[in-house]
Amino acid sequence: MQATLPNRIPESESHAGESRTAGEFHKNDPRERLIVALDVSSTAAAQRIVAAVGDSALTYKVGLQLYTAEGPRVVRDLVASGRRVFLDLKYHDIPNTVAAAVAEAAKLGVGMLTVHVAGSERMLRAAADAAKATPQLMLLGVTVLTSLGEDDLEKTGVRGSLKENVVRLASLALENGCRGIVTSAREAPAVRAALGREFPIVTPGVRPAGSNVGDQVRVVTPAEAIAAGASHIVVGRPITEAADPAAQARAILEQIRH
Repeated sequence: MQATLPNRIPESESHAGESRTAGEFHKNDPRERLIVALDVSSTAAAQRIVAAVGDSALTYKVGLQLYTAEGPRVVRDLVASGRRVFLDLKYHDIPNTVAAAVAEAAKLGVGMLTVHVAGSERMLRAAADAAKATPQLMLLGVTVLTSLGEDDLEKTGVRGSLKENVVRLASLALENGCRGIVTSAREAPAVRAALGREFPIVTPGVRPAGSNVGDQVRVVTPAEAIAAGASHIVVGRPITEAADPAAQARAILEQIRH
């Protein structure tokens, strides 16, 4: 990926240089709520998506596939081009290792970063401590993956309903320094009811009506996600595999505008 990508978002639109705390965003601009998932295996493919989407999105998710294939350079280039990066590597390891990884991610300039809440209170605190040096970094605790159902949890020895587990893990994340959580919008109302509205909820598993759900289980539409209490939605293939990614992104923005 080139150091300056096509269709660079101007500073006036991307709010570059602003110092905002986690959870703050311009609600009048629906692009602040949309995260486009770059679930591809090469820099070239990611570059084509970013160029095709243009200024219809501000934030891009770099996950395990792209990061493993291309490494931190793809993150640096996205940041240098004026895009925001949601680095979704879901750290889950011993506290010292996770803290070191968070510190390295912060150096890349990412705006959002995920850790698995199941990694324990000590791991979450270590990650949060490492993130403190970078106020703009939003550390997010992953609760229960949207590809899982209650049967999956039970088979791994996790007791209680899926909703109960999401609320419990969300509480654990917030109590130990995470600034927000990641969960399906199906559980977002229960989380909001139990824990309030003063923190971000990022929801994957979002598909426009009629889209292929792929390997997701707990799927909602963009409008349903926002109505349920999500602050941000992650959308991948419905945008990135569309004939006109920018038009598809704009259609989703219209659905979440209010």
